[in-house]
Amino acid sequence: MLKEFRDFIAKGNVMDLAVGVIIGGAFSAIVTSLVSDVITPALLNPALKAAQVEDLAGLKTDGGILYGKFLAAVISFLVIAFVIFLMVKGLNSMKKKEEPAPTAPAGPTQEQLLAEIRDLLKK
Repeated sequence: MLKEFRDFIAKGNVMDLAVGVIIGGAFSAIVTSLVSDVITPALLNPALKAAQVEDLAGLKTDGGILYGKFLAAVISFLVIAFVIFLMVKGLNSMKKKEEPAPTAPAGPTQEQLLAEIRDLLKK
């Protein structure tokens, strides 16, 4: 059982997943900083100061439901998702475009093949 566990851990898929999770955690810090430090201040200029997302967190009902915190999380998610979309789109456009595979030369048609067979049979 220990040998099977060691083999399972040593498989490439598990190691790739671990690396992906670690890189994803580091990438999330970059995206969060980009959104909170660059995008949000650019979108919410001083004229829109009253509409800042952080101000929504204090909104709640008489029953204590913090709907403002939920709205702030939804807005934050949408901004982060849009930024990631733009980053992936930019990375995809930088990738080398694959050239279409050259088409194989067209072979003889069925009529041509039948004519060749006919000619060979005549001989």
